[in-house]
Amino acid sequence: MLPVKYRKALLQEPVVHMIKEISQGLEERYEFELERIECDVNHVHWLCSLHPKYGPGAFVRLYKSITAKQLFQALPELRKELWGGEFWSDGDYVATVGVRGDWSVVERHIKQQGEDPQEVQLRMF
Repeated sequence: MLPVKYRKALLQEPVVHMIKEISQGLEERYEFELERIECDVNHVHWLCSLHPKYGPGAFVRLYKSITAKQLFQALPELRKELWGGEFWSDGDYVATVGVRGDWSVVERHIKQQGEDPQEVQLRMF
């Protein structure tokens, strides 16, 4: 059984550390650039640039598959704590930032994941 700290929120150390480490290892192999990755208590935010041969949905499926497999290999006790033994949920959300988009606003939002929600808001102005 996992220590108490895992039961409160899944995305705590060493799980967050492993996700970031695995992600960095995938960058060159799958031709994407990970600008920023941050974890909140129950979800992960990435800001990345993909090679055009990968559509966003295909990339998310690939990423989830590889990271889950490597997490379970490195932390086998993790599977026992998960409902149905799956690390990632079936859902995901993908948004794009274009040339005219405000990359810095998105980057700031991702950077603030895991902080106190009362202190952090995505502001438009």
